[in-house]
Amino acid sequence: MSDGCDRAGAEPPWSAVVVTYEAGAHLAAAVESLLADHSAGAPPEVVVVDNGSTDGSTEALRRLHPDVAVVVPGANLGYARGANLGIACTTAPVVAVCNADVVVSPGAGAAMLARFAAEDDLGALGPSIRNPDGSPYPSARRDPGVGDALGHALLGALRPGNRFTRRYRNLDLAPDVPRDTDWCSGAAVWLRRTALDEVGGWDERYFLFFEDVDLGRRLRRAGWRVAYEPAAQVIHALGASRHRRPVRSVLAHHRGAYRYAAAWWRGPRRALLPVAAAALAGRGAVEAALALARPGRPGGRG
Repeated sequence: MSDGCDRAGAEPPWSAVVVTYEAGAHLAAAVESLLADHSAGAPPEVVVVDNGSTDGSTEALRRLHPDVAVVVPGANLGYARGANLGIACTTAPVVAVCNADVVVSPGAGAAMLARFAAEDDLGALGPSIRNPDGSPYPSARRDPGVGDALGHALLGALRPGNRFTRRYRNLDLAPDVPRDTDWCSGAAVWLRRTALDEVGGWDERYFLFFEDVDLGRRLRRAGWRVAYEPAAQVIHALGASRHRRPVRSVLAHHRGAYRYAAAWWRGPRRALLPVAAAALAGRGAVEAALALARPGRPGGRG
């Protein structure tokens, strides 16, 4: 395992961890967008965690930006484990965790740090995430209750406008209004280090998907707030890494959903776990078939 950490030098205004896997040219674009954001007085400290890429993207990044720290675990350990490895290499009190297929807009750092400075109980803060065509991506969502979870699992792939999916994704809320929320997409989320340390970091039992839902819930259970700040914007090329293995991505998503339900459903709701398993299996089969029929067009984070 190559550590890649370089902890020397003055403390940066904020840190950013980019978790990458086969991201191609998106990786360099993501890192360059972070390094270009001087809005907080200086650019962030950037650490890249490469989960076993073989596409040459990390080597290209090193040629362009030899001073950026790169952690190479030697295998694909999953998003949560990659995030924790990267965070351990950073130093600032606020650290962002990003996918490698995002571009962070100028000014995001200052907007996010201002919120953390003003609100001592803020543990996690999500930016406005936009699709490449400029349309909003529903990044600030509700905890998936049993009814919404089952309704979304059964109908989300075929009828994305159904009431369960709309409620779970907060699709009827204005995307330009700051608000508290249950959780924010792990595609790009800023975290207070003390809050993250208090809850033990990202749960590494999630390989990909639902690690962000779980983190938001654990932060709120520990007394921290999770919020959404549209003044900071990120463009996300959904699934730039996952398109290479779409079926694997679909399976990981549905395994993560079941792990979350098994971890958080209590009392009588646990009796519905077999129903959830069946619903997720059916939805997974549909999405896997769609992924095979439409290569190169993966879905988002659920």
